[in-house]
Amino acid sequence: MEITPSVIEEHGLTVEEYRRIESVLGREPNIVELGIFSVMWSEHCSYKSSKVHLRNFPTKGPYVLQGPGENAGIVDIGDGLAVCFKMESHNHPSFIEPYQGAATGVGGILRDIFTMGARPVATLNSLRFGSKDNPKTRYLLGGVVAGIAGYGNCIGVPTVGGEVYFHESYDNNCLVNAMTVGIVRKDRIFRGTAAGVGNPVIYVGSRTGRDGIHGATMASDSFGTGGEERRPTVQVGDPFTEKLLLEACLEAFKTDYIAGIQDMGAAGLTSSSAEMAARAATGMEIDVGLVPRREEGMTPYEVMLSESQERMLLVVKKGSEEGVLEIFRKWDLEACIIGRVTDTRRLRVLDNRIPVADIPVDALTEDVPVYRRPSQRPKWQDEAISLDVKSIPEPSDFNAVMLRLLSSLNISSRKWIYRQYDHMVRTDTVVLPGSDAAVLRIKGTDKGLAVTVDCNSRYVYLDPFTGGAIAVSEAARNISASGAEPVALTDCLNFGNPERPEVMWQFENAIMGMKEACVKLGIPVISGNVSFYNETSGHSIYPTPTVGMVGVLKDLKRHTTVWFKEEGDAIALLGETLDEIGGSEYLKVIYSRDAGLPPRLDLSVEKNLQDACREAIRAGIIRSAHDLSDGGLSVAMVESCLSPQGPIGAVVDVPSGNIRKDALLFGESQSRIMVSLMEKDVKKLGDIARSRGVPFRVIGRVGGSSLNINGLVVLPLETIADAWGNALARFAG
Repeated sequence: MEITPSVIEEHGLTVEEYRRIESVLGREPNIVELGIFSVMWSEHCSYKSSKVHLRNFPTKGPYVLQGPGENAGIVDIGDGLAVCFKMESHNHPSFIEPYQGAATGVGGILRDIFTMGARPVATLNSLRFGSKDNPKTRYLLGGVVAGIAGYGNCIGVPTVGGEVYFHESYDNNCLVNAMTVGIVRKDRIFRGTAAGVGNPVIYVGSRTGRDGIHGATMASDSFGTGGEERRPTVQVGDPFTEKLLLEACLEAFKTDYIAGIQDMGAAGLTSSSAEMAARAATGMEIDVGLVPRREEGMTPYEVMLSESQERMLLVVKKGSEEGVLEIFRKWDLEACIIGRVTDTRRLRVLDNRIPVADIPVDALTEDVPVYRRPSQRPKWQDEAISLDVKSIPEPSDFNAVMLRLLSSLNISSRKWIYRQYDHMVRTDTVVLPGSDAAVLRIKGTDKGLAVTVDCNSRYVYLDPFTGGAIAVSEAARNISASGAEPVALTDCLNFGNPERPEVMWQFENAIMGMKEACVKLGIPVISGNVSFYNETSGHSIYPTPTVGMVGVLKDLKRHTTVWFKEEGDAIALLGETLDEIGGSEYLKVIYSRDAGLPPRLDLSVEKNLQDACREAIRAGIIRSAHDLSDGGLSVAMVESCLSPQGPIGAVVDVPSGNIRKDALLFGESQSRIMVSLMEKDVKKLGDIARSRGVPFRVIGRVGGSSLNINGLVVLPLETIADAWGNALARFAG
């Protein structure tokens, strides 16, 4: 095929990038080589617009065994064990084909975990959809949730937590971020390296088809109107084959055969071969004529760029080939030798022994184009944060406001979603979906893991720096309120077109805010993903830097949930309520405004609060703990009252001082945790709070059949249970 300007453009490359390819090769590329450069230099694979900013993240720590750069990050948790986790996006495919897009997102992140030698023990997801008035929102919601359930339930890994938000900025670009957590022995960690010159390269898993070709390129481009025309680029998943692949890999890991292993994810065989060779400073020669196919007439271009699912690339020690092939064939999987490791530092592709591509490995991985894109604060930012609070009237009927807020799709119970997921398979789940964080047991030890995902994109839109810092802080607060020590995070940074200066300004500032929170709270970033070009016809999503976090409980018995436990228990508030309603769900639901500055955040106060909460939980003082976030104090009270074990009421009287009543009830001030405890332990908790300089006040008692907050909100439990518990199910039909 002749390489014309239109062919170059179709491959997502600029004229300058094409000239650079010619310079690297010393000649014009052929179509196979152009396709390989296209996917490896795509935003999705190369991080060419984000690399310079991602370097700001703290990635090291005393327990970090593997930071960014591998398939997933790993943290030491003692007892010879480590926790392995990562989060990835599958946004564009899920908008085009919601079921398969979401399903293959789950499948891909699972493979990132078990390719490291870890057995996946839990998955989570962070979802964003458009306005409830958009006719496509219900369709996308149903398809995505079904896809997550269909894949996760079949493979036998519990889906234990997540979040979902609705906003008109996602009308034409839904977000589907999937996270998986696994457990691995410290001495049996595997990495994606093509180690050992002369070692054979083995292809295992499903056959290769034409699905997903140029998926990485599509994920590095904005949509025009529509997007359904990209449907052929969406991969198709098979969870039953993935289950076989998982078990076969874990069996192979028990041997000493494996020198390196990598999932064929974005860019398929191209990225796995090039990245494995780059990490080991070696080269690789593969023959695509040996690759098992499920479609006739596939070209080398199609085989190299296919993103068919459930496939792995292995480098095995010379002489162990038959042992490896036998394991995978026993599990009814394709397994064949397709190449070898070389010392050339080049990726050489053959088709039935005929050369079709020859490229320096470093040109595909290390020496890719890197851009410092122009960055500028948008002109509309001042208008966005402008809010004359005096012009916002306080409600005359707080009960009516409360019920409207509880019925908001961003506040209401997510039970309609998580009841479709199997969250008990493998019997490790101790705290089910619905609390601040899910809690898992680590079998064979007294320890547990707490896991959560968080991001308030409205805050990031209004103030990217503060919003980024809050995303990290709230995730850590959810972990701490569950009794666990946050140990590390992964992220999925979802933004619009990085070629627009205002988007890069959002991105840069969100990263710097996240960095500041990570440094102050002592939480390293060990893995992650960047998803740019989430916009359609120039309309960008709200910036959404999603944070996935894992914490460790040294004593699993000391975990905590959000739900009140016993009549007569005291209810106390750790932290201070400020007079602020900017960026709140209350302002959006009642006044249809995304405006004002987000809540203030003092990271020293945040750290002290979390330290005090964990200390009290470890001491056995706290019976329930709940982070105050969306909807503020009033919504947290409702969520604590509506326990899965049966509703229980509460009466509280919070001194308001000079604070507006709506700010007291619905403001989203940061660094607050509401707890319940036995009366005899109130003094002990007060002493702990005072020792760390944390404001502490008893505000009420658990009990009764209604919720009473300062006499402003007085509602029967059955009324709030219906408003909060059924809104999402009613919307979903």
